[in-house]
Amino acid sequence: MLGFSVFLGDEFQESKRLYIEKMFHSGFKRVFTSLHIPEDDESRMVANLKELCKLTKAFNCSLMVDISSDGLRRLQIDLNDEQMIAQLLSLGVTGIRMDYGIDFQTIARVSQQLVVGLNASTLTEADVEELVNYQANFENMELWHNYYPRPETGLSEPYLHTLNQKWRKLGFKIIAFVPGDKNLRGPLHAGLPTLEGHRLKHPLVAAVDLLQNYACDEVCIGDEGLREQTQQQFIAYFKEQKVVLPVQIIDETHRELFIGTHTNRVDDARDVLRSQEARFKQLPLIMPNGSVSRVKGSVTLDNQKYLRYMGELQISKRDLPADEKVNVVAKVIDSEVDLLTCVLPGYRFELVESGNDNE
Repeated sequence: MLGFSVFLGDEFQESKRLYIEKMFHSGFKRVFTSLHIPEDDESRMVANLKELCKLTKAFNCSLMVDISSDGLRRLQIDLNDEQMIAQLLSLGVTGIRMDYGIDFQTIARVSQQLVVGLNASTLTEADVEELVNYQANFENMELWHNYYPRPETGLSEPYLHTLNQKWRKLGFKIIAFVPGDKNLRGPLHAGLPTLEGHRLKHPLVAAVDLLQNYACDEVCIGDEGLREQTQQQFIAYFKEQKVVLPVQIIDETHRELFIGTHTNRVDDARDVLRSQEARFKQLPLIMPNGSVSRVKGSVTLDNQKYLRYMGELQISKRDLPADEKVNVVAKVIDSEVDLLTCVLPGYRFELVESGNDNE
């Protein structure tokens, strides 16, 4: 499952409603929000939470609310009050991520009615034993990693891998965060990743990495913004197993041979992505046109000097030298080059001409 963050400190404007609707249609089925950000106004947060609940119920999204003991006091929420839990459920809250001073007996009690998220980075086996003693409902338990607003404080790859393997063996569902690429959360505006190595990564690259390499069951966008192009890339990847690669065209001569959808060969090459359809098209004569270095992300067509390979389309997965038999016709834009790692054997990739996606 994919999730995304919505923060409650600002006015709940129409642009926020529209963003939530677009994310839902992009395949994101869970919303994460926080009720313990100290600089946010309590009354506005409660009003905005009610607005958010209306939307998540309308779009049939689940809603995970992050709360601490201090936040509970500020908002006058008593999790030991059965009526209060019932009110949260009727409002549309489907889960509570509990942290910072909430006792395990309360956590166990709430797990009988709501999904409970615990801090994956700080939970211990002793904590789990205590929850067992209080008869917690572990079918309603999830482990959520933190996101880290301050650069240099995100988790390391070995630590996340080791931690997730431990919790995986105990049967826990694991969720982690990746940064957005629009409306980055203040006051630092430096992304909200779980892994420090993901801070400057494309959100889709980071999400695929967590799902494929770190045993995460779910990924949540930490910041409150994905560009529309990025939303479309998530749709293409998770619904169609296709990676959309925006390119800058260098040579228009044979654009009909490379702009469009291709399939990466199942016998995946070390150095390049290879289109399995390319040489089966009706080909014009491709003349040599400028022998230049094939930097990572270069889109190339083999010219007539490559004899029966003429027309082969490739994308360089690493820097390669110039070759008089190979024409460089386009280049994956720099901010999207890391997406090449998402094109697995047999996956489709679509080359689209890059526009000015600054919305």
